[in-house]
Amino acid sequence: MSTPFVNRHIGVQASEVQTMLSAVEATSIGELIDQTIPNDIRLAGKMNLPEAISEFELLKHLEDCSLKNKVFNQYIGLGYHPSITPSVIKRNILENPGWYTAY
Repeated sequence: MSTPFVNRHIGVQASEVQTMLSAVEATSIGELIDQTIPNDIRLAGKMNLPEAISEFELLKHLEDCSLKNKVFNQYIGLGYHPSITPSVIKRNILENPGWYTAY
């Protein structure tokens, strides 16, 4: 049986909470929240969220959703027009990851 996605990907172990609270000099999670999140941006009540599901159930749901997709022809740009790209542009812009990634 798979474990719920939420348990593996969100939150910390109960044993780690006190260590973290000590590091930030707070006595409880509530006090930490009071110190860090202004009252005027907090939600007044609980969010209306469904119960957590397992990763397997989530992947099955996403697969079911994907089956509703339809493939259409794309005509954006009216086709490809061949052109000559100077080597200096290729080397310094198109082949330089600094232009298209933050890593």
